[in-house]
Amino acid sequence: MKQSFNPLNQEILVSIGGDLLPRAEAKVSVFDSLVQGGDGCWEGLRLYKGRIFKLSEHLERLRHSALAMGFDSIPSAEAMRGEIQRTLEANHMSDGVHIRLTLSRGIKITSGMDPRLNQEGPLLIVLAEHKTPVYSKGGLTLSTSSLRRFPPDCLDPKIHHNNLLQSIMAKIEANASGADDAILLDMSGFVAETNATNLFLVADNQVHTPRTVACPEGITRATVLELCQTHQIPFQVRDISLAEFHRGDEVFCTGTMGEIAAVTTIDGRQIGNGEVGPLTRQMADLYETCTREGGEPVLS
Repeated sequence: MKQSFNPLNQEILVSIGGDLLPRAEAKVSVFDSLVQGGDGCWEGLRLYKGRIFKLSEHLERLRHSALAMGFDSIPSAEAMRGEIQRTLEANHMSDGVHIRLTLSRGIKITSGMDPRLNQEGPLLIVLAEHKTPVYSKGGLTLSTSSLRRFPPDCLDPKIHHNNLLQSIMAKIEANASGADDAILLDMSGFVAETNATNLFLVADNQVHTPRTVACPEGITRATVLELCQTHQIPFQVRDISLAEFHRGDEVFCTGTMGEIAAVTTIDGRQIGNGEVGPLTRQMADLYETCTREGGEPVLS
């Protein structure tokens, strides 16, 4: 899966610290914590016909990440909502939009990793782009990475931080193998997630997904589990080995940027009959209904 440039994004305005700047001028300082050490947290949001799906949950997760990272101050949810609305209205955006919401610790007085050097911040960045779901609906190919996801005693995955080197290295491996994305295992050898999404397995008409021990508490993941409960679809949250994914009836991945996408090949092994499975289609349809009927209005 390789994204391409959308010409509609050539003239977008980006909000950086409250300033709306043209794409070509949208920059941060070399002294910003994001540049110095990936010291920030972020959320991916999706706009559907003037509504952002699960906005409150995303803003709360951003706040939780910033608290865990010891930020001195955090913008209020109301302030962040206001800046998101302002950015969307300035770009005349109402649908088919993905928003990268980033909160940096801010500017340092001199280069270094010590947060005490940060005497200006935090810095909120709202990057809204015209972007439809990025994954093919026909089925993805995954390959297992040589890297392992960190457990909580190394770097807690519940912190949705900007240091994405582990995921980038896994993506490089996936690219080299000709796969769309990479599967990462945890330190015990169980499946954690992909480099960018949560994973689900369907076996004997039951949905299974890994525990959030070595993967983030995905908001789309949580929505799928809520849908399973509402529609009486049996599910389990447990440790799952790679062999179980290889022999699964269906596999799908979830995330805000790509929504729900089927996986039809893992490590050269065909999943099920190699096509999008019925339960995956059902979950995708249910999720589409949620995004169409739900979400928080952000445009006046």
